[in-house]
Amino acid sequence: MTTAFDFLTVACFAGLVVVYFRSPERDARTLMHLSVSAIAFAVANQVGNSGLTVFALVLVVAGAGYAALVVKKGV
Repeated sequence: MTTAFDFLTVACFAGLVVVYFRSPERDARTLMHLSVSAIAFAVANQVGNSGLTVFALVLVVAGAGYAALVVKKGV
């Protein structure tokens, strides 16, 4: 881990893991919804490391927002 995006996206992914294990609904559907956010974080890491900072930050915010909606609605 050498860039700020490495640390940011790994921290966000770790947050997803904690949210999933603390969620009362640990089923495949919730996991699949949280996987969408995890993919967004992975793409944001690659995009941020290649120099597209603004787009990477938009992806991180979108992934975190989607995860928050999933947790709030209890999908």
